[in-house]
Amino acid sequence: MRTYRELFRTQEFTPLFLLSAGHVGAQTVSGLALGTLIYSATGSPLLSALAMFGPSLAQVLGATTLLSAADRLPPRATLAGTSLLFGLGTAALAVPGLPVWASFAVLFLLGTVASPVGGVRYGLLNEVLERDGYLLGRSVLNMCAGTAQIGGYALGGVLVTTLSPRGTLLVGAALHLATAVVARLGLGGRAPRATGRPSAAVTWRTNTFLLSSRSRRTVYLALWIPNGLIVGCESLFVAYAPRHAGLLFACGACGMLAGDVAVGRFVPGRWRGRLGVPLLLLLALPYPLLALRPALPLVVAAVAVASVGFAASLVLQERLMALTPGELSGHALGLHSSGMLTMQGVGAALAGGVAQLTSVPAATAVMAVLSVTVTLTLAPGLRRAPAAGGDTPRPATAPRPGTPAP
Repeated sequence: MRTYRELFRTQEFTPLFLLSAGHVGAQTVSGLALGTLIYSATGSPLLSALAMFGPSLAQVLGATTLLSAADRLPPRATLAGTSLLFGLGTAALAVPGLPVWASFAVLFLLGTVASPVGGVRYGLLNEVLERDGYLLGRSVLNMCAGTAQIGGYALGGVLVTTLSPRGTLLVGAALHLATAVVARLGLGGRAPRATGRPSAAVTWRTNTFLLSSRSRRTVYLALWIPNGLIVGCESLFVAYAPRHAGLLFACGACGMLAGDVAVGRFVPGRWRGRLGVPLLLLLALPYPLLALRPALPLVVAAVAVASVGFAASLVLQERLMALTPGELSGHALGLHSSGMLTMQGVGAALAGGVAQLTSVPAATAVMAVLSVTVTLTLAPGLRRAPAAGGDTPRPATAPRPGTPAP
C-alpha cells in the first residue's frame, strides 16, 4: 500500500481518521483552555504545565494494570465509550468554582482510563490495514493529529480570548462527544483480537515479555524519553509567551505535520531506518535558542524546525512492529502510547519544576540538553540492525493472548 487513495479506500480507515482528528482537536482546545485557567488562578508555571500534560502521568498506572485490555475489548464499543467519558470529564472541568485539586483529580481519572485507548486505536489500525500499509496509515493519522493541533490551538487561542477558558472547555467536551458518535456509527463491530479477561497480571506478563528483548527495549526508550523531554519544553509555552502560546503550539504542529508527510510518504524504506537518531537530535537542538530570549519570529522558527523531529516516532514504530509478534501488536502499541504519554507528563513536571527554581528560558535549554544526551546514549542500539522477529525468541511461556502464562 503506497498511495493515499488506496489508504482511504480501505474500509474503516476514514472513521479512524475522523476519530483521531476529533480526539486530538478536543484535547488541544481543552488543554490550552485549562492551562490558561490554572495559570491565571495560580501564577505557577509548574501547575500550568501539569494541567496541560500532567494527565499523561496517570498513564503509568493504566499501563501497568489496564493495558491488556487493548487486545481484549471490542474496539468500537471501547472507543465510543471512552470518548463519551472524556466529553463528560472535560465538561466537569468547566464547572465554575471547581477547586484546582478537583480539576487534577478529574484529569488523573481521565488519564488512567485513557491508557489502553491508544493500543485499541492503533491495534485496530494494524488490523484494518495490510502490514505493509501500517506506516503510511500511521503517518496519515500523525498528519491528521498535526493538522488538528494546528486548528485546535488556533481555535483554542481565539476562543480563550473571545469566549473564556471555561467556554472553551465546553467546546472541547462537544468535540469529544462528536468522536463518540463517529466511533459508534463509523466503525464495524469487530471482535476483540484476543480472548480472555483483561487483568493486571496479564498486563504485567506481556509488558515483561515485550521489554525482555534488548532491541525492543531500546526502541521503547527512544520512543518515550527524548519525546517526553521536548514536550516538557512545549509545556512551558504558556509561561514563556502567554499571549503567543497558541501560535507556538500551532507552529510546532506545522513542523510535526511536515516531518510526518516527508517520512511517511516520500522517504524510501531503505533510508528510513537511518533517520531515527538524526530526527531525535533535530527534535532537541533548536530549543536552547529560547534561553537567549530571541525575537518571536526566531522562536517560532526554532519550534517549527524542532518539531519536524517528531517524525522519528514513525521510524521507530515501524521498527517496533518488525520486532513484535502480530497478536501482541495492540498491546505493544498501547505500551508505546502509554509510555510516551507518561514521559510527556514527567517531562512537563520536570520542566515546570526547573522553571520554578530557575527561569522558563533556562528550563527549555536544560530539557533540550537532557534529550540530546539520552539520544546519543541510545544511538548505538538504534543503529544496530535487529534480527528478524527481535533478538529474544518467543518462549513457550510467553503471554499469548487469551492463554495464561504458566
